[in-house]
Amino acid sequence: MMRSHTEGYSMEYTTLGKTGRKVTRIGFGGAPAGLKDYLESYDPDDATDREKTVAAVARAVELGITYYDTAPGYGNGKSEEIFGEALDGVDEDSIFLATKIAPDDPDATRASIEQSLRRLRRSRIDLFQIHGTAYTLAHEEGFFRKGGMIEQMERAREEGLTRHIGFTVEAINETTLRLIKCGRFDTVQLAYNIMYQHPCDPYWKYGTMYDAEAQNMGIVVMRTLTSGLFQRWIKTVNPENTFDYSEALAQFVLSNPLVDVALLGMRTVETVEKNVRICENLAGRIDMDEFHRKYPAIGPPRG
Repeated sequence: MMRSHTEGYSMEYTTLGKTGRKVTRIGFGGAPAGLKDYLESYDPDDATDREKTVAAVARAVELGITYYDTAPGYGNGKSEEIFGEALDGVDEDSIFLATKIAPDDPDATRASIEQSLRRLRRSRIDLFQIHGTAYTLAHEEGFFRKGGMIEQMERAREEGLTRHIGFTVEAINETTLRLIKCGRFDTVQLAYNIMYQHPCDPYWKYGTMYDAEAQNMGIVVMRTLTSGLFQRWIKTVNPENTFDYSEALAQFVLSNPLVDVALLGMRTVETVEKNVRICENLAGRIDMDEFHRKYPAIGPPRG
């Protein structure tokens, strides 16, 4: 891990697996930028809301955040458009920009990346990912067949439209493991947080993150703050509770050394600055080995 300092803020960096790229350990999650009323009142078509989000992205660049994650599915391209506006003129080599493609139509791969490039105002993206939650056998066939999605993504990489390829997943199954173990992807983005620890048990050194690490894949985490689920649950227990749990939730994920990047959704300058402060507070990290000795996430591997 490495650190740098900007405007009195300290930023933590790491190397994103086999990509070899130095990236910040927190990434700017783009779902809230494009989705209407996601987690709170917001409209990407409202000029004031959009202006605040563009300013948030610009502030993230100023403070040294280098990882930016978006997708066509975040508001039918609105998140990509906002990122394109905010990052217009920013040196392409100074940031790491990731977008995605829906898994259902392998033949649309080329058209999807070209449309994303237009929205993002880029000649090339850094990471092109299959955007999935739970993959079926039909998805798997479409990925691996001759001329399928993986081959088309690799072709886009060869042509310089993207530097790297990866995939995202929430519900882990056998297809997930095949995608990891095939060795053709540079990164995996998966759900992991204090409420969902299944992908990684540091005590037993077991779980999907360890499979990805064995392939030297970059590991990016989504749902870092549980997408508001933990906070809503606390409110049902104690409606008067106003404590901000976001730092504790983020620090849990950042404490895991297998996690390269923890995505955090941001729409305001204030949230960007708060999240950078969270990242620089190393005293807030926990000892994952000690934690999982007492509370294993999965249990011992079979066999």
